[in-house]
Amino acid sequence: MVGLLLPLAAAQGPGGSSPKVKGSSSGSDGSASKAKGSPPTSGGSAPEAKGQAAQSPTWWQDVRPILRRNCTVCHNERRREEVDISAGIALDQLASIRQGARQGQPLVTPGQPEKSLLYLCLVTTDVKKRMPLEADPLPPQEIETIRRWIAAGLPEGERRVETEAPATPLRVVRTLPVSLPTRASPPPTLKLSGTLQVSAPIGPLPPVAAVAFSADGQLLATGCYGLATVWDLGRVQPLWSSTHVLGMIHDVKFSPNGQLLAVAGGQPAGRGEVRLFDARSGQLRRTLTGHRDAVSAIAFSPDGRLLASASFDKTVRLWDVESGQMRHSFSGHSDFVYAVAFAPDGQWYVTASKDRTGRIVDAATGQGRLTLSGMNDEVLAAAVQPGGQLVVTSGLETAINWWDARTAERKNRTGGPGVAVHELAFDGGGKILAAAGGDGTVRLYNGSNGALLRSVRVADAVFAVALDASGQRVATGSSDGLVRLWATADLRPLLTLWSGRDNLWIALAPEGYYAAAAPLTGRLQWSAAGRNLDDPKLLRPLLNPEALSKAARGEKLPAPQW
Repeated sequence: MVGLLLPLAAAQGPGGSSPKVKGSSSGSDGSASKAKGSPPTSGGSAPEAKGQAAQSPTWWQDVRPILRRNCTVCHNERRREEVDISAGIALDQLASIRQGARQGQPLVTPGQPEKSLLYLCLVTTDVKKRMPLEADPLPPQEIETIRRWIAAGLPEGERRVETEAPATPLRVVRTLPVSLPTRASPPPTLKLSGTLQVSAPIGPLPPVAAVAFSADGQLLATGCYGLATVWDLGRVQPLWSSTHVLGMIHDVKFSPNGQLLAVAGGQPAGRGEVRLFDARSGQLRRTLTGHRDAVSAIAFSPDGRLLASASFDKTVRLWDVESGQMRHSFSGHSDFVYAVAFAPDGQWYVTASKDRTGRIVDAATGQGRLTLSGMNDEVLAAAVQPGGQLVVTSGLETAINWWDARTAERKNRTGGPGVAVHELAFDGGGKILAAAGGDGTVRLYNGSNGALLRSVRVADAVFAVALDASGQRVATGSSDGLVRLWATADLRPLLTLWSGRDNLWIALAPEGYYAAAAPLTGRLQWSAAGRNLDDPKLLRPLLNPEALSKAARGEKLPAPQW
């Protein structure tokens, strides 16, 4: 029962009409409609007769199992405060159901199922309001069980006695140390060889699949499973982080004016979402739903009024950012759509698909203009040169294809990295093209002729890459769960960044300077030549946020002064 939302109006409309029910995670404009299709209960609104009490469903034996199968993944006490996911409703405990919605609105009226929003959400004929949202309705016998339970006054019944089988031990969540190397030499007084490295108890780390710079280069957004973070690159620390996202984050994009951050993700083979956050405060502004599989990529139009979302459901949807309404849905692909990118004039966008093609689509009509064909494997990435004349694609075929955006003629085909390319990105001037390689290498190409300029090894695989508008910095997200910042001119490493839940984070420069969240600072373990360094006073020169700010601007840092 994903997305059960109740309006803050009274539970019963004027004149005794059915209460209004609003579908939540659709990100709609909030208009409510009357629930339909609720069959009358026997004997009007009175509870069921005493003679039937023995056969009445109970919470423990009948109703709780139904809700656990269909509803409580989102609607539980743990997520009650995450209103955008649970609507402030918890259905995993009888006391929570009696309490009602977080906003104070009743969820059930004992003895009157026809006035109980929990029941009406199940029987309405409006598929946009019926729960579970965007799924098959519950079987009639289960709906009838819930109706009879409410009519009987919510009897609790007896809790089943636990079996005598040994209980499964609770799963212990254990953190693993993650080692971050530096180029810094140990303090001379220690007479140790080699370089310093720091170990942080933050693992295991989910891969980082999305990175993006704001237009002014002051902010950097990152996304992994269940966590979106916006870094302030002036202070080199997170501005905010949010777990109010759905599943794996596949893409993040700032709006051109820098006011919004769009976050794309979803549940595989379930539903896809784009969530729009205030880029500075992290407040959720709107949720765009409708995709029937995870959203793989997003792109703002140059004026920021439109947002295109590509999905594994084989479609691309175009949204009005202000209203949240869908303008059109493009369904010209026969398989997953992996990438989408807007033209500089906003009149069209390009897509990349598992069906081995790219499509150029008219942004006004949603009709396909041209097909980019002749590729021999899945197309994972697409980018539009800022001049608007060239489209670049790549993927499992590994070669980088350069297309004339006006004719779909292939103008060039460069060798590529020889492995899968997960993302392509131009700088603001179109002079440099960056490619995220499945071999863990980031490669920079000439933005006009495709000649390889330079490359750097990052990790086992690089899933995300972004260039700032000036073209002076490259950001990468990789399989090791870390975000790295590089100087474009020579691919010199500038910073390594990590952010996690509970506001934990660490930033580290290759020269050894670092900063971290206070709870994590005391848990870092420095070492050199296999020996742990336990004197915090000795390493005090390394705790230097000012040096990190300089590194984020691309400045070269001196060695630490011991």
